[in-house]
Amino acid sequence: MHGHATRTGQHRHPAAPSTTTTTPWLWASAPGTVLPLREAPVTPHGKWLWFLPVRALDAGWRLVKQAVEDGKLGPGAKVATLGNPFDGDPTRRPVIVYTADCTDEADVHRVLVALRALGVKDALAYKTDEATELGEYGHRTSLYTSPVGTTKVVRRTPRYSTA
Repeated sequence: MHGHATRTGQHRHPAAPSTTTTTPWLWASAPGTVLPLREAPVTPHGKWLWFLPVRALDAGWRLVKQAVEDGKLGPGAKVATLGNPFDGDPTRRPVIVYTADCTDEADVHRVLVALRALGVKDALAYKTDEATELGEYGHRTSLYTSPVGTTKVVRRTPRYSTA
């Protein structure tokens, strides 16, 4: 993998989430996107969640980061580093791939198809930023799921929903 040029022309290697402890997240953005994404009522972001074993985290992040930067996924992505106080399984970390609008089902599906085309075969969950803002994590907080290796989007009724 190529390093990135610094202002002085020296090269540095991009941070690896499996060894980064000084920041909780590493970010990637699509061309023209300013990160970090901010939740806003005019743009209801959502995100596909891909939980990877720490041993596979760097390779998975490189794949997603490059696809985001190439404009093939959503507006941005982030990955939890070892410096993230992640409350879930300590052997795994999430790679989070944003979509611009959680109400745009066609775009939510497009990003899923793009993730599958990259070789992401695991089961995935899709969560709205609204759920995150409400502090909802874990079981039954996702709006959609996608079974292992499929491009099928299964709608769920999240726990926080009033529907």
